[in-house]
Amino acid sequence: MAAKTLTRMDLSEAVFREVGLSRNESAQLVERVLELMSDALVQGEQVKISSFGTFSVRSKTARVGRNPKTGEEVPILPRRVLTFRPSHLMKEHVTSGNKADA
Repeated sequence: MAAKTLTRMDLSEAVFREVGLSRNESAQLVERVLELMSDALVQGEQVKISSFGTFSVRSKTARVGRNPKTGEEVPILPRRVLTFRPSHLMKEHVTSGNKADA
């Protein structure tokens, strides 16, 4: 079974159908929302969407990793990583979807 991917185009098409904006306006709206979310995350802010989840950026410190093929130790530089914590409602929604598949 091939998994379907929800794309920007899918989102803008849904806005077009549900809200009644033109296709162009719907695409611009979706792009603007994603841009605002990205900008907030770059600035270190959290993006919390009620009943969906919270996106945030976390700083990871430098550490020593290991190449799994050679066993050689490799330094891993400090970096910022994007994290997502789903809301309880989202978790329940996904879990109920699993039950429907069984």
